[in-house]
Amino acid sequence: MAFRLATRRFAVSPQVFRRGMASVVETTKAEPLSAVSESLSASTQPTPSSKTSTKGEAAPDKDATIKTFHIYRWNPDEPSTKPKMQSYTLDLNKTGPMMLDALIRIKNEVDPTLTFRRSCREGICGSCAMNIDGVNTLACLCRINPDKKQEARIYPLPHTYVVKDLVPDLTQFYKQYKSIQPYLQRDTPAPDGREHRQSKEDRKKLDGMYECILCACCSTSCPSYWWNSEQYLGPAVLMQSYRWIADSRDEKTAQRKEMLNNSMSLYRCHTILNCSRTCPKGLNPALAIAEIKKSMAFT
Repeated sequence: MAFRLATRRFAVSPQVFRRGMASVVETTKAEPLSAVSESLSASTQPTPSSKTSTKGEAAPDKDATIKTFHIYRWNPDEPSTKPKMQSYTLDLNKTGPMMLDALIRIKNEVDPTLTFRRSCREGICGSCAMNIDGVNTLACLCRINPDKKQEARIYPLPHTYVVKDLVPDLTQFYKQYKSIQPYLQRDTPAPDGREHRQSKEDRKKLDGMYECILCACCSTSCPSYWWNSEQYLGPAVLMQSYRWIADSRDEKTAQRKEMLNNSMSLYRCHTILNCSRTCPKGLNPALAIAEIKKSMAFT
């Protein structure tokens, strides 16, 4: 299968949003993505929307509010073809308020070849994570700007291997999540043989962490994760690691900290704060990372 590495500079302001694209590399099923990343070389820009045709509704109404969406397209069945920005136009009067509504309309009524992930449409599953107008977010929670003069630009999550169009390959991300052993670990049975209880105060310590839906928006907005994703765990995984370190019911706190006690897994974080700024759930991964560092410094 051929994968393409999507890379872009994360920008707080959409006006300074930029993006680069690495070359295509042919791989086999047995070849790990780490080997592919070592072989990636010169970056190339996707074909701009100005050099591609625009697709839209067949017969828009006279009073239609037409808005243009520029969407990143790349087909793995044509690995030698450069990625491109395909333009689509939609009547906002016939489209739902969210970006996901626009994508679904494009796929159902304009271009059935457009590929993207989606599931719950409620900001719970994290499937529709993508980069919209320079910001990593969930398409189902991102409202369409009603100003038709402001053209929307949609890309896959930055610095991820692209499976097709807006679908990123998150194999490495989930592999890292698995490595932190994200489940309760204890050797002591509950006193009454029932569930392991905790006080309201201890339970409150988990607020702001258990709500993470693992959409990878924060990790893929982090420059440290872009350049060290093979070893640095990234904001999302580190916040989930702290979720179990802070859990009063868990008895493997020392072992969890020891797993992070190296120069790469945790300490590549330089408090850039892109992660907290972009989280579509309003969580604060940077604070969780700081709490891990603090707990390790004073133990």
